Amino acid sequence: MARSDFAFHYRFRVRWSETDAQGVVFNARYLDYADVAMTEYWRAVKFREYADGAPLEFHVKKATVTWFAPIKPDELIEAMARTIATGRTSMTQLVEIHGVTEDGSDDLRATVDLVSVHVDLDVHRPIPLPDWVKDVFVSFDSQAGSAPVELIEG
Repeated sequence: MARSDFAFHYRFRVRWSETDAQGVVFNARYLDYADVAMTEYWRAVKFREYADGAPLEFHVKKATVTWFAPIKPDELIEAMARTIATGRTSMTQLVEIHGVTEDGSDDLRATVDLVSVHVDLDVHRPIPLPDWVKDVFVSFDSQAGSAPVELIEG
């Protein structure tokens, strides 16, 4: 997707502890980065405020990382997130991880597709998404193309 297709952007710097002996970010860290991006995206969307106290619990059913280029220690990275589909019990969300460039040019390093299922924690089984969930995420994501909601760690 184009960077302008995302209303949510989150910047952070890669720590040395996140890299491996090859001098690049260790492969499992891409899922950590996606988790941080999703946490901040959900916080920015404020969707829990619409729940009126009802429990909203999710399990990640599927995570697919597609790698394009390495990320190195101390680089400034930008993760972008958006909801790309909702189903009866699940949401599919996309995280793109880019290097931050001086001229703002595209520097895609990886994509992470996440399928999260709404669950009843007592039995850990899927339950239907509340009707309003889709609308909250669609409304937030429709702000893409305007100034993004940009958070910077630290």
